[in-house]
Amino acid sequence: MISFTSTQLWVHDQDAALDFYTNKVGFVVRMDVTVPEMGNFRWLSVGPAHQPDISIVLMAIPGEPIMDDATRAKVEELTGKGFAGTLFLTSEDVDADYATLVERGVEFIEKPSDQIYGRDSSFRDPSGNHIRLMTAREMA
Repeated sequence: MISFTSTQLWVHDQDAALDFYTNKVGFVVRMDVTVPEMGNFRWLSVGPAHQPDISIVLMAIPGEPIMDDATRAKVEELTGKGFAGTLFLTSEDVDADYATLVERGVEFIEKPSDQIYGRDSSFRDPSGNHIRLMTAREMA
């Protein structure tokens, strides 16, 4: 049996991402380990407290030998524009969570609105990653 455990987001600054996802979104740290033997590679992951088996790895965009300078620059640019991937989050009450997140300093690019699939909104993290927050409507 195959199960889902983690996904990854490229981030420009792991400390800024950690602050955003824990202090603003409300996630908890799953793992924060720096490995000196791997050039001080940092494995940093967060996730919802009520879903202990799920994590988001906040991955620094690597340079050589993983990515050459041109590739790294493109990944940084696409991430900053919100096109390196989208994180989809669900909520029991988008409007209440929207209000909480705004109070914590999250800037939304789309306020909650009704869509055919549910009530939906969106914001970005400090690196530019696009995040959708919604309450799904039951579909046939």
